[in-house]
Parts: sequence; structure tokens; C-alpha cells
Amino acid sequence: MNHVERFRAVMEFQAVDRLPRWEWAMWWDETIARWRGEGLPANLESVFDISAYFGLDPYQQYWFSTTENVIEAAQHHVEGIVSDMDDYLRLRPRFFPDHSHAIRTMAPWARRQAEGEAVVWITLEGFFWFPRTLMGFTKLMLAFYDQPELLHRINGDLLEFNLALLDQIEKVCVPTFMTVAEDMSYNNGPMISQATFEEFVAPYYRRLLERVRNMPGKKIWTIVDTDGDVTLLVPWLQDVGVDGVLPLERQAGVDGMALRERFPTFRMIGHYDKMVMNKGEPAMRAEFERLLPLCRSGGFIPSVDHQTPPGVSLAEYRCYRRLLDEYTTPRNGHRPPERKDHP
Repeated sequence: MNHVERFRAVMEFQAVDRLPRWEWAMWWDETIARWRGEGLPANLESVFDISAYFGLDPYQQYWFSTTENVIEAAQHHVEGIVSDMDDYLRLRPRFFPDHSHAIRTMAPWARRQAEGEAVVWITLEGFFWFPRTLMGFTKLMLAFYDQPELLHRINGDLLEFNLALLDQIEKVCVPTFMTVAEDMSYNNGPMISQATFEEFVAPYYRRLLERVRNMPGKKIWTIVDTDGDVTLLVPWLQDVGVDGVLPLERQAGVDGMALRERFPTFRMIGHYDKMVMNKGEPAMRAEFERLLPLCRSGGFIPSVDHQTPPGVSLAEYRCYRRLLDEYTTPRNGHRPPERKDHP
């Protein structure tokens, strides 16, 4: 199987020759700096170069920022600059940049994706993320009660921006999957109530995902990127048409197999506890053993549950990579079962 076929098969709960080998969040700058001092070649300039060096499966991510004319996989915060409608309307010309040039650069990756050599992944900023970026957490929480018209204006504008991006993108490269940046949960669950989600977030998701479903070609999976404990959030996301979540942070108490039992067709990426990576091979192997039933269930790609921290040495990461190869290769002829109940 090639990389694209393998990703699609996993998302469809079908049998695969092996699971994809990814780092969805790559590595901290401090981690890379440490590894350079431990022998990582200096000529590896980007995280994608480093990914190729480690033998991970190739993909290209395009993160379409709402505030800067860049597409790197990074957060572009202007946090706290908006307090009310007057602020937003005054500052709005600074937002929603033109990404036409970046979209044109997707053409070579479209060819690689068509040939099965690499997966193309786009990230759009979501309807909790963007208002929080503009207002900061505290002002946003108050605005749900005090300024609902402001939040609907912001998210209405964001929806139109994202829809226009999809119109442009589909002419150059229809991605294999899409993430929506949200970070709307923390260690104790969602940061907002279900009623708030339904009023301020869900309507915009439904319109956005209707557009995604109508893009040409094969299905595009939509994965929401939210840290913390996603357990209560999952049914809300399913109801608006989201296909899955990442990164399933273990430190937040997320239990991937419990989610699989409750939501058998929900896709998941991540869930490998980054905090065991500097504790030696037995601890790293035990964490893979914990994930093995989830790997065998289908619809799941194991990956570090956030960026590999700088406490992990290059030698320890090489050990992790060796174990990732071992545990993503079916053992004793086992392959994740093909499911007949996926949507």
C-alpha cells in the first residue's frame, strides 16, 4: 500500500499492511536544539526535513492562519486585542489574509498525493479558537453572555473566510484530510457548556462541513485538534459531522479504548504518552502495549500525544522510532479488522 491508500484504509476501518508512522505535532524548538547538540544533522532545516530523516511517512501540512499571511503549523496569536464590536470592526482589516500564493504552491504536493507518495493536510482555525485568539480566554467567556452579537459576527466572518479558502484550495489540491484548530477542552473537560457550543459554534461547523462534503474527489476526513480531556466533547462533534479528534492527551486522563467502546466509528490520532519517552525502553514499550488494542480496532493512528518535549534525548527518540515501527507492523498476521458500520 502507498501512504495515501494506507491513511484512507485506516480511516475507513479497513485492513492495512501497517499503520501510518507519523508525528502529527513534530517537535519543540528546544527539542530540536538539544538533538543538534547530540548529532542531529545541521542541514535539516525544516521539521519536514527532520521527519524524512527519521523515516516517518511523508505528509505536508498547510495551516491557513487568520491573522498572518503564513501557512506554517504554528499558533499565530494576537491574543486579547479585541474587547468589543468597535475593536473588532476597527481591527478587522488586519485579519483574514490572502493565501492565494500559498495555495498555488500546493500543486506539486497535489501530484505527490495523486501518486500516493504523500498525504496533504490542511488546517483551518475554528470557531472557538479564533474568538479566543482575538479576545483572550477571560473576555471570551464573558462575551458568551454579554456580547453574543460580537461572537456571531466574528464567527460569521471566519466561516466566510474558510469557505472562500476551500473554494480556492479545491482548484489546486483537494487534501486527504483536514484539521480544525480549536483547543476547547482542558484537563477537566470542555471549556464551554454544550448549550454554548450549540449556540455559538455548532451552526458554523455544520455549514463548513457541508461544504467539505461537497468538495470533489474522495472523502476528506475532518479531525478537530483539541487538547485536554475530549470525552464529553466527542458526541457534540459527532453531531455536527466531525470525523475524529487528536491528540488524545494521556496526561488529561483520556482513555482511547473507552472512547472506542462508546463511539465505535470515531477516528483518533495520537494518544502516546509523551511523558514516558525519557523513562527507558521498558516504559516506552509498555505504553505501546497499552495502545495495541486501540491500534487493532481500526480508525486510529498512534502518535506522540503532543510535541516531543526537550527532556527526551536523541537516543531516546530513536528508541521510540524503533518501537513505533515494531508496533505499527501487524504481529502474528493480525490486521485491524474491516468494519461494516463506519459512516
